[in-house]
Amino acid sequence: MRVFEKNSNIFMMLSEAISEGIVVVNEKQQIVATNKRADQLFRYGTGELKGQQLSVLIPDSFRKSHKNHVTDFHKSGEQKRMAEGRSLFGLRKTGEQFPLEVGLNPFSLYDRTYVLALVYDMTELRAKDSEILELNLHLEEKIKTRTLELRATVAELRKEIRRREKAEAQIKSALQKEKELNELKTKFLSMVSHEFKTPLSGILTSATLVGKYSEGEQQGKREKHLKTIIGEVRRLNGILNDFLSIERLEQGKEVYRKTHFSLSKVINEVIYNANMTLKSGQKINYPPNIEDVSIYQDEKIVFLALTNLLYNAVKYSPEDSEIDLKVDLEGNTIVFHVIDEGIGIPSKDQKHIFERYFRAENVILTQGTGIGLNIVKGHVENLGGRIFFESQVNKGSTFSVEFPIEEPVEVP
Repeated sequence: MRVFEKNSNIFMMLSEAISEGIVVVNEKQQIVATNKRADQLFRYGTGELKGQQLSVLIPDSFRKSHKNHVTDFHKSGEQKRMAEGRSLFGLRKTGEQFPLEVGLNPFSLYDRTYVLALVYDMTELRAKDSEILELNLHLEEKIKTRTLELRATVAELRKEIRRREKAEAQIKSALQKEKELNELKTKFLSMVSHEFKTPLSGILTSATLVGKYSEGEQQGKREKHLKTIIGEVRRLNGILNDFLSIERLEQGKEVYRKTHFSLSKVINEVIYNANMTLKSGQKINYPPNIEDVSIYQDEKIVFLALTNLLYNAVKYSPEDSEIDLKVDLEGNTIVFHVIDEGIGIPSKDQKHIFERYFRAENVILTQGTGIGLNIVKGHVENLGGRIFFESQVNKGSTFSVEFPIEEPVEVP
């Protein structure tokens, strides 16, 4: 201590120029010198700490561990921070504890060993750290809250996007359907105009010519034109019946009436009517073994289906060809097969053949409404049956229609 008293002026001059507190202790842990900043930090008067044990500046709870740190420090004899990595507190004269950091610097003077401790007051820094920590916690909470809000907003936006996409898809679908409907209307009007114009022209021409053949020897010519008129009128009537049938099917107003009827009677009538439309050299082969057969089904629909299939077979078959009508009775079903040697249906068109107003690419220039097979399919399926076909281009087609029936009953 006398060493520092002798050199007190030099120590004071050097130590007061430093902003940190300085506490110098000897090997016995006695305080031999302090600067003004250290006295202020620990709330002591000038020179009041000199001669006291260093322990007066250490809280009770830290004194035991402090002895261990001092022992380790003297062994190493190196500059270091005291309790590095741990919280360190000092004890003021008032009994108040405050956070600090201490840098230890050993030195020798006149064969004696001392330690100069640089004391840093960490009160403000710890307060700022605490404030930063609190701000970070607050920020984290705010981020969590905003994240949840953002997720909720994103979820709502996704719902809205899906809703709009659904609405857009519905609008597109509605527009597409409207477009298809307009195309169908245009196609329908064109088809009706064409289908009615042709027979009406034939009727008008034949009616005009009939009036010119007034002589008795011209009876054959009159009968020919009268037959044309009758055929065209039947054709127009058939087209009108098809349109009415479509309306009844769509509105569910079609009423089916099943009765027992003679199969041969219906087939004779169907073939008789079809014979009136035959081309030169064409022939329809009558099905065998049906003379004594009676079935229970809607006679009108059976007649409609066979008429449509035979009419198509005649129309799409060449001259000098044969058309077969075959009947298979299989338990509670009856299957009619109409086999022709006609132009056939292209493979790519076959999946559309029962669609309304559809015409295969190889019959575009041939007269027809494109609704017959669609109507037949609707009626047959309503009665629990089915219609199917096989076809090859330029080799012919086989159309089959199957009806459920009761057991065949022989006519007495």
